[in-house]
Amino acid sequence: MSRKGVKNDSDPPGIRHPSADQYPVPGTMRLQKFLAQAGVASRRAAEELIRQGRVEVNGQRAELGCSVDPVRDRVSLDAKPLSLPAQRLVLALHKPSGFVTTASDPQGRRTVLDLIPDLGVRIFPVGRLDYDATGLLLLTNDGELANRLLHPRYGISKVYDVKVKGHPDQKAIEQLRSGVRLTEGVTAPAGVEIIRELPNAAWIRITLHQGWNRQIKRMGQAVGHPVLKISRIAYGPVRLGTLSPGRHRLFRLDEIRKIYEDAGLYRE
Repeated sequence: MSRKGVKNDSDPPGIRHPSADQYPVPGTMRLQKFLAQAGVASRRAAEELIRQGRVEVNGQRAELGCSVDPVRDRVSLDAKPLSLPAQRLVLALHKPSGFVTTASDPQGRRTVLDLIPDLGVRIFPVGRLDYDATGLLLLTNDGELANRLLHPRYGISKVYDVKVKGHPDQKAIEQLRSGVRLTEGVTAPAGVEIIRELPNAAWIRITLHQGWNRQIKRMGQAVGHPVLKISRIAYGPVRLGTLSPGRHRLFRLDEIRKIYEDAGLYRE
């Protein structure tokens, strides 16, 4: 790939994905951060890999807390060399129903990566959408960005259009807004509004700033309105828009800048 950027057919004329020069790699960084940016694992999981002795720096077993120079030092995991991506890619995908949001599936189901052509770099989904859910899914090769987008500290908003059984009354709506008690605790305040009522169901729009497992389905069940369909329409500053199911596009330059700013990673 050229360091001048990557062009995608679905991009507006003149739009290219930023090159690595626009998001420079610092001189040295903590080893666990290097592993995260290399797309190996989250920082917490990377720390465990280091403790297990599976990571080496310049041929020596690495110690937790050490720093590395991505240019000068040789880092390997299970004897396989690692490097930071020369080009940081971020894609928007309209996930259809019937795909799992993982790189592989032991049950042999189709994964979202089956919808993406070979880009010459390893990419992975940011978070998950349920097998039967649809809508906007982000994919990237930037592990640090993915970790920041998923961390509740940064409060990145995710907006969903949700079809529920029955017609939620004001009490149910207020419960969803203020917090519903689930196994992990009480959900964080959420934006909730009714957007359309059907004879036996309703569409509501829910804005979350956290991402517990199957959270929306469990929230609906808790207030007596089981969820029938879920479609994510926005993730932070990025909107699904008119992107067709199964199609993807590279982020526009304004989206790249804004999402890196929201994740606290953008540098002039």
